[in-house]
Amino acid sequence: MKSMTGYGHSIYKSNDYILEIEIKSYNNRYLDISHNINPLLSSYETYVDGEIKKIVSRGHLDVSLKLKTLSMPSELVLDENLLSQYKNSIERISSLTGSALPDAGFYTTLEGVISNTRTVDQDYYKEGVESALREALTMLEENKKREGEGTKRDLERLGAKFKSSLEIILGKKDEMEEYFKRILLEKYEELLGEKGKDDPRFLSEVAALLVKYSINEECSRLIVHLNEYDKLLESNEGVGKKLDFLCQEMNREINTTASKSQMVEINLEVVKMKDALEDIREQARNIE
Repeated sequence: MKSMTGYGHSIYKSNDYILEIEIKSYNNRYLDISHNINPLLSSYETYVDGEIKKIVSRGHLDVSLKLKTLSMPSELVLDENLLSQYKNSIERISSLTGSALPDAGFYTTLEGVISNTRTVDQDYYKEGVESALREALTMLEENKKREGEGTKRDLERLGAKFKSSLEIILGKKDEMEEYFKRILLEKYEELLGEKGKDDPRFLSEVAALLVKYSINEECSRLIVHLNEYDKLLESNEGVGKKLDFLCQEMNREINTTASKSQMVEINLEVVKMKDALEDIREQARNIE
């Protein structure tokens, strides 16, 4: 189990440059990656996102790639067309003014005649990006797992709290049916007296009402959901969305149980279960 929040950082140093990667991860329903990348590293954005997607399924990530250049391969480039234009213009000026022509060194001082061009291909920073990203993602993964373990322990505690209340309800459900049947009989006797309580039609109505207000199915489904809950907590895959959906299903069964319950003892446990489930849903929002 992994948390959606985490942090990864790494610095790669070479003789030519220093590259720094920082990754911050926050809660988010879907995977969303924001970038702050040095323009010289922009070509690596797709690669960075691809590596992130291999280990992150959801969450908002802020990714920063910084670069400090220490030295860089370069070459001097002569713009012959521009030099020719300068030369023609200066010769014309010399002819009109009668002044001497400048030496060759003069032309090298003119803007644009000679430029210093960086000769860096797309793979120049590849080793640095790959190395720094690998270390940053390893740190991010370790942080997310460490926080996830803490969340897992809390979810186990909340699951145990939920199970404890369900066990009490399971022990009371037969008693609730007897209680409901007794109330029906008492009301019927108030209206018709002893003579009607063995009436087949009455007994049929009682049976139908007991089926209607029985919580056996709800309890059985909650047991199944709790078994799935335990499996999800032990899973190494991203389970946040599955837990959220499971909580919705469990909440539906709890609400139905509450609507059918005729006993204060069961209603009190239902309240405890709803409280535990709400805390579980809050924690599930932090899980990848």
